[in-house]
Amino acid sequence: MAFHFLLVFALLNIVFLSSQGIVLEEAYWKSVFPNNPMPKALRDILPPSDSINGSIKDSNASYHAGSYRNEQSIQEASIDSNLNNNFKVDDNIVSVDETTFFFQRDLRTGKLVNLPNLIATGDKTPFLPDRVAKSIPFSSAKLPEILNHFSGCERAAINGEQKFCATSLESFIDLSISKLGKQIQLLSIEFSKETKNPLFTISRGMQNMGEHELVCHKMEYPGAVFLCHALNKTGVYKVPLVGRDGTKANALAVCHKDTSGWNPKHMAFQILKVKPGTVPICHFLFRDTLVWVSNSTAK
Repeated sequence: MAFHFLLVFALLNIVFLSSQGIVLEEAYWKSVFPNNPMPKALRDILPPSDSINGSIKDSNASYHAGSYRNEQSIQEASIDSNLNNNFKVDDNIVSVDETTFFFQRDLRTGKLVNLPNLIATGDKTPFLPDRVAKSIPFSSAKLPEILNHFSGCERAAINGEQKFCATSLESFIDLSISKLGKQIQLLSIEFSKETKNPLFTISRGMQNMGEHELVCHKMEYPGAVFLCHALNKTGVYKVPLVGRDGTKANALAVCHKDTSGWNPKHMAFQILKVKPGTVPICHFLFRDTLVWVSNSTAK
């Protein structure tokens, strides 16, 4: 109850802050990246500027309805989780989503992939304005019943991992720059049109975006929050896809090249019948996952 009172109070301040000439989020992006347009996936979750009451209602509905989806994001972001998803591999099709895994050799032109989570509607919960986000308590000591859904942000980093949680667009930008430097670009999944068919073929033009990256998972919460993390020896790939119905997409996949520190009971090893540290293991990303990459390492 204390959290929801504070959220209502904070959201009501949006109108006041806007009226005082506070720099808008899109203007802040342009001040940092003047030559790079903001990706649509990020622009779609900028703070609301019209109906405050509607924002509170929609955000709380998204928070409660999305608790299961949030658990999936937390599990994927915690690399030593023991996940429980069905997975099938044969010579013709790889059935994968963000929490299942496949060999790097299957990330190639002509491969047919089944991506049900790629076409699912992403979480559209908006960012709160930076000052509002900073005014809301963000500690499980104060709000254990709320942050129980949000434990991914409080887990300890594993060996070779950097992580943080961003609660506003400004912190999302600033914290990412603090980790990777200012010469970075933000990648998101893009579609030529909406589709309900999850079957795609990997087409020509896949790009290796390097190993200097931050993968940012959207968490279910009354305001947009991203859990961003980087792991050693993890490569990011832009993967062009063509759907059975002609839909074109640019997907994102990551390949973990060093799994020697993973839990031996990790689902990836059960699925692929390999041992930790023997082969690179890859997975595609959810539709609302964003990835920062360094311009200097993209190939």
